[in-house]
Amino acid sequence: MRSTLSLSAWLMAGVMAMYGSSALAEDAVKTTAPFNPPAEETMPSGPMGEAIRYGHQLTTQTQVYAKKYVGNDLNCSSCHLDGGRTPNAAPWVGIWGVFPEYRTRNAEVNSLQDRVNDCFQRSMNGKPLPEDSKEMKGILAYMWWLSKDVPTGVDVEGRGFKRIKAERAPNPVLGKAIYAEKCAVCHGADGQGMKGPEGQYMFPPLWGAKSFNIGAGMARLNTAAAFVKANMPLGQGGSLTDQEAYDVAAFFTQQPRPDYARKHKDWPKGDKPKDARY
Repeated sequence: MRSTLSLSAWLMAGVMAMYGSSALAEDAVKTTAPFNPPAEETMPSGPMGEAIRYGHQLTTQTQVYAKKYVGNDLNCSSCHLDGGRTPNAAPWVGIWGVFPEYRTRNAEVNSLQDRVNDCFQRSMNGKPLPEDSKEMKGILAYMWWLSKDVPTGVDVEGRGFKRIKAERAPNPVLGKAIYAEKCAVCHGADGQGMKGPEGQYMFPPLWGAKSFNIGAGMARLNTAAAFVKANMPLGQGGSLTDQEAYDVAAFFTQQPRPDYARKHKDWPKGDKPKDARY
């Protein structure tokens, strides 16, 4: 059951959902909900349950259920770990209630459908889903189900990525050594990932033609470092120092990867972040 927000908290949540937390005064208290995704066995029956299950299948096996919209070898869950149910790995828990949301990258208020398609065009190096397609409806149904116990307009703890700070300038040379020691066993010495016996990826490629393009969030140094710090090596999240996470991110984000044809339209108001690839 959704909790009831006070008027002040409701107003604050509304501002955050529309314009982002930067619109609030620096000393304002941000309302958050605990990270508590529902268990898979609680998925409902009937048509809604079928759509939720399909959305879960599509996001964890995107190469099977939405291949015609994907231009690389990744699944949605390559970054949104455990089907969007891992904190500090861009989880989808609570995501339903914080859209529409303003984004500086295109200087527009984006719907959740916009955000999904942004990922398909950048992280999946593919093309957008038709908004009335079975695929889009399944993804939205799954995200709604993951978010059903989170109050509308309220962020969950662990949303997005937990930002970290490097003590010195990131060093890709040191990062290459860390990659060889900590990452290559799963992602390959050449960064091309590792496939299972049936040809499916067990660990995704981190660069090259089959990975995310330069317009993806994971191609940005700060985002990649935060993801690595919280989640990598897999099962050992937090074992690297902030500096090590930055160093290894500085190495793999700068490796060759697909271009993004619409990159010239990003940050039209001139507020491009310093860690952008272009």
